[in-house]
Amino acid sequence: MAPMRMIAALLAVISLNCAAAPYIVRLGIERIVLDAPPGFADTTELASPRLQSLSSVLTPASNRILLFALTDADLRNFETGERIEAERYMLAVTPKNLEATRVTREQFAGLVSTSLRNLGTQVDPQPDLIKFLENQPIGKANLLAELKKEQDAFSVLQATRLPPVPGAKFYNSSTPQYLVFTTTLVLVRGRAVQLAAYSLYRDPSDIEWLKEISQRWQEEIQRLNR
Repeated sequence: MAPMRMIAALLAVISLNCAAAPYIVRLGIERIVLDAPPGFADTTELASPRLQSLSSVLTPASNRILLFALTDADLRNFETGERIEAERYMLAVTPKNLEATRVTREQFAGLVSTSLRNLGTQVDPQPDLIKFLENQPIGKANLLAELKKEQDAFSVLQATRLPPVPGAKFYNSSTPQYLVFTTTLVLVRGRAVQLAAYSLYRDPSDIEWLKEISQRWQEEIQRLNR
């Protein structure tokens, strides 16, 4: 391997190791500890307009992005100038109007109720999710399941059909793409934090992976902030 390529590879490994460590964000007077799930690395410190543009389309401008994580493989590709696949990624945000406000459990329950109303009616796509999504408008988020509803955590599973974007492998214009994702609202040290996990959908194993990693991520964030 040429010396410059060896240096680039070494820097990529160092960057990934650094990104994998938990870090602190300040929400008002509270210090919240965040970390990406295993196999993912946060990208917010890279200050990349390309990645910022990608993450910003995933959440309303009324939310502050706290973490946008790609797989370790995608981050390596990005840092060496290769095209990223973006088949799975993670996002953590908080409402800007609440980031300095202490949220009680009663207020959190109100946020959950509002979220449920905005999600629409739950659908049953059985037996074929892809066939169901083919008949749905592009970009429409369909509520598939309510995964959790507790005093300090609320989680749902959704799916959508992606719009084609020529020239981007993630949105291949010749092959339909389908996205499944979980949204988890969690109360962390009196702050409302929303965790979202995304995966392209090919078969039911993608949903099982999504459910598992979302549950583990929520529990880890709560453990880090006890």
